[in-house]
Amino acid sequence: MIDHLAFFTLGLGNGAVFAALGLALVMTYKSSGVVNFATGAIALYAAYTYAYLRQGELLNPIPGFPTTVDLGGKWSVLPAMLVAVLVASLLGVVLYLIVFRPLRAAPALAKAVAAIGVMLVLQALLALRVGADSPTVGRIFPSENIHVGDVSVPTANFWLAAVIVGLAVLAALVLRYTRFGIATEAAAESERGALVTGLSPDRIAVANWALSSATAGIGGVLIAPMVPLNPVAYTMFIVPALAAALVGNFSSIGLTVAAGLLIGMLQAETTKLQVTYEWFPDAGVAEAVPLLLIIVFLLVRGQRLPGRGVLARRDLGRSPRPNHLVIGTAVGVVIAVGALFGTSGSMRLAVVMSLIYGVIALSQVVVTGYAGQVSLAQLSLAGAAAYSLSRLSTTVDLPFPVAPLLAALAAMVIGVVVGLPALRVRGLPLMVATLALAVFLEAFWFRNPSFNGGLQGAPVGEPTLFGLDLGIGRGEGYPRIVFGLLCLAVLVLCALSVAWLRRSRLGASMLAVRANERSAAASGINVGATKLLAFAIASFLAGLGGALLAYQQTLATADTYRVFSGIGLFVLFYIAGVTSVSGALLAGVLAPGAVMSYVLDIGDYYLLISGILLVVTIVANPDGIVGQLQRVPLPAFLRRPPKALDTDEAASDGPEDAEPSGPTAIGDTVGPALTVAGVSVHYGPVVAVDDVSFDLQPGEIVGLIGPNGAGKTTLVDAISGFAPSVGTIALGGTGLAGLPPHRRSRAGLGRTFQDIELYDELTVAENVTVGVRRDDHDAPATVRRVLRLLDVGHLATVAAADLSQGQRQLVSVARVLAGKPRVALLDEPAAGLDSSESRWLGERLGAARRSGTTLLLIDHDMDLVLSVCDRVIVLDLGRLIAVGTPDEIRADTEVIAAYLGTPVTRENIDNSEEVEA
Repeated sequence: MIDHLAFFTLGLGNGAVFAALGLALVMTYKSSGVVNFATGAIALYAAYTYAYLRQGELLNPIPGFPTTVDLGGKWSVLPAMLVAVLVASLLGVVLYLIVFRPLRAAPALAKAVAAIGVMLVLQALLALRVGADSPTVGRIFPSENIHVGDVSVPTANFWLAAVIVGLAVLAALVLRYTRFGIATEAAAESERGALVTGLSPDRIAVANWALSSATAGIGGVLIAPMVPLNPVAYTMFIVPALAAALVGNFSSIGLTVAAGLLIGMLQAETTKLQVTYEWFPDAGVAEAVPLLLIIVFLLVRGQRLPGRGVLARRDLGRSPRPNHLVIGTAVGVVIAVGALFGTSGSMRLAVVMSLIYGVIALSQVVVTGYAGQVSLAQLSLAGAAAYSLSRLSTTVDLPFPVAPLLAALAAMVIGVVVGLPALRVRGLPLMVATLALAVFLEAFWFRNPSFNGGLQGAPVGEPTLFGLDLGIGRGEGYPRIVFGLLCLAVLVLCALSVAWLRRSRLGASMLAVRANERSAAASGINVGATKLLAFAIASFLAGLGGALLAYQQTLATADTYRVFSGIGLFVLFYIAGVTSVSGALLAGVLAPGAVMSYVLDIGDYYLLISGILLVVTIVANPDGIVGQLQRVPLPAFLRRPPKALDTDEAASDGPEDAEPSGPTAIGDTVGPALTVAGVSVHYGPVVAVDDVSFDLQPGEIVGLIGPNGAGKTTLVDAISGFAPSVGTIALGGTGLAGLPPHRRSRAGLGRTFQDIELYDELTVAENVTVGVRRDDHDAPATVRRVLRLLDVGHLATVAAADLSQGQRQLVSVARVLAGKPRVALLDEPAAGLDSSESRWLGERLGAARRSGTTLLLIDHDMDLVLSVCDRVIVLDLGRLIAVGTPDEIRADTEVIAAYLGTPVTRENIDNSEEVEA
């Protein structure tokens, strides 16, 4: 037991650094909403600056000049530390002003991707300037040791941990009790509110970036004597630091620091277990600690869907619907075949590499471009397939193409496992999980000699089919054209599959999930399953690319699938255009070792230039290079005029008031269409909805009204499964208790949202198609009928982002009606409509009622509600205060009091009756 305690204390040093970086992450996130992946690189820069100052030199980061500037003599510890921390602080301010201030209004995901670009720039810059000539660093803390059992523990570990804990306590006190801290919290809560009260969010952010970067710099300087300076190792400290910050929810300093210390101690304990137990893995277990912590923590803490009011905007650029597939494929194949036959040697190899990386880029399009789940592990998944292929083709001796397909399936399984947190989380935490997976796979599998050939690599059998050698060959004629044709065939099949996916209902569902998970669930989409499908498909594609890479190299080597190589590839995919097939093909051309790299020959500057281009892309052009190219007008003979809805064709689908077929028809419902009995919603001590009961009869339009804050939308959230509630909710006599939103939608309960949650990436027709029932085998006809019903057929091919407010309202209603629901819950569908449009909407709702849908209508347009509704339900402060016909509601004294906010008297009633008259 004492030995275990000793190893725990040995881990205090690394744990303190993780805690310091985690503290810096929290401070940055609090002030500017940026998850700064470059925090480890800032710590590295400070450590190098300190090390050179101790030698009497100042690090010069500008390429083309001497690496250092001679200062005339060695510096002592304290001045060198102060200057290094000051340099880190200034670096943080510069990064904020140049990169993150222009992104202040951008989504958190875009800021995080930009931070990845900054991380690559700093890491590549230091690698170029310093290289392998890293200076040694003398001790800072006393070099005494204490004995814990038989293990000697340096006291420097305790000193380091004490300093970081002291910094954390100081930061917590400043943020909680000082005016600056209160201003930081205020700006984090509401930037607009801070401006109104005279605070400057910019100044607050600059100060916090300076302080957080200084904190990272302190951590980097203090650990420099304990850990040899290495650009990759220091930068990768960000992974356990991110895990610690996740535990603290990027807000709690105490939890973050405690988690960082614990991760360091657990990683040290794995060293003890490795020497104690023969069955314990020799490598990679330390890297598994943050990965397991992240996955378990996210699964426990996460929510299936984001709550109401949670900002979920993701600026990943548009994902256009692929057109002209036959022409585009034919032209691409001709160009690729010509390039293979028209080149030789290194140039032909560059063409082959472009084809292979194009397959891996397609995997990024599926998981990130379509489903909106940013993954930094696609190259690592390709590596998992490559090493699996080595075993399958040599040890098991499986033939081609069985071996590569099974290897891709192995990558798919790993991808699904790491995608499990997607069932409950989204966005940044998932990105962190994929980065932790990449680090773990490299340490545990790729560089573990117990699992493969170690530094020599794992050999891969040559691909042969029916006696035909498809391998890349060697010597004269390398690379063989037949292998290039194999890679081209795989790329074409994968590209057509991804294009088909974008045009399919599954692809539309992925884009709906990417745009808004709540709205997607309300349309009947199983959000978690859709995201896992995206991970599965993307991982399989990455696995195919990894198998081709292994065949190209004739063995699987760890250096090919390094974490930083994967991050670099992600950067290129994003620059090229991560949302389209054409972007993936361009990314293949831009990849390292591919055509563009061969032509330009930028060598060691590859990562540096890539990082800079990524930052520029995020700031100026989130659609990537291809997004700009797609805006160039096509020649007239290739342009296809938008096809408006054919009204004659639509008319042939049947009369607009025809009763829908299938189980959603009114005639199939006996008794109330919807029953709500004793429903209450509590948020802690706050009662948002209090014991509400009512029912909707088949074919009714029932209004739900009340003053602002009455609980109307919360009640609709409870009925549709978006808010936890108690009580009974039944649809056509079938209880809905415990069903998630997408299951309620599929049972026949549709809804719109107050903030019109359309999918801006999709056209109007595609938006409405998302709402069509899964068992509807003629979705196009259903879409045409609904668009005609609401008179928006002429907008079918228009992107939702280009609609007016009133048009968006109508499309949101159309999407609900496309599912042929038994009951539709419409939350303020007349918002943004003028009086004539509102009256016209009322007529359309009457047509929807006649076609077989029962409607619950929330709206502040009293003329609309009282003119189209059969009955009206009134809420006030979460309580049901009245139910009746429109005439009865007009005269109800309690309703008048709720809306007027005045005591009820006979005079009030008489006055209200005079107004109505």
